[in-house]
Amino acid sequence: MLTVESIHQYYGGSHTLRGVSLHLEQGRVTTLLGRNGVGKSTFLKCLMGLLPVREGRIFLEGREITRLSPEKRAALGIAYVPQGREIFPRLSVEENLLMGLANGSPRRGIPAEIFTMFPVLKDMLKRRGGDLSGGQQQQLAIARALTMRPRVLMLDEPTEGIQPSIIKEIGAAIRKLADGGEMAILLVEQYYDFAESLADTYAVMARGEIVKHGAGITMQTENVRSLVAI
Repeated sequence: MLTVESIHQYYGGSHTLRGVSLHLEQGRVTTLLGRNGVGKSTFLKCLMGLLPVREGRIFLEGREITRLSPEKRAALGIAYVPQGREIFPRLSVEENLLMGLANGSPRRGIPAEIFTMFPVLKDMLKRRGGDLSGGQQQQLAIARALTMRPRVLMLDEPTEGIQPSIIKEIGAAIRKLADGGEMAILLVEQYYDFAESLADTYAVMARGEIVKHGAGITMQTENVRSLVAI
């Protein structure tokens, strides 16, 4: 679905990504782990086109998208839920969701399955996004990304600052989306147990490089937790 070939990225003179390669498969969750500051969020921004890459290539379903703008990548089916959610606090829940249709046809409306996945949002359609709890805002951010029916969904630390009950709901939603077989999911996560529970495949990043990767089922036996512990 999405293939990344040896990308390099720099902030000024700092070499932040060093030949990172990764392959995302349809119907599977890939978790990207690593300690703070190793380049995980930078990597997602490069995939979305928010940051340029110096070297390397990115392909979506065989089409090279390395130099495409973020809006063109979104139109092709890449959705990004950034760390910190970044919803529109003064817009209503409904207006936030409709923003997710900006690259498609707003007339098709908000997909009904979003309210099956996150029923609390249906009850709060007219409430301002900024009035929701942190967990509800995270659900809204994910739902907004899903309104565009993406082919690739990228999530940057969706459990950050979220209460346990909603973490469980978000985990169930991610698993359901992957099992639906229509999208590839890339999950960047600090909460190790959450990441392990969802990982079909995993990759560990350190100092801007992928230092270990494999099948999610092997994470415990390969002691992946020790590589990402703070």
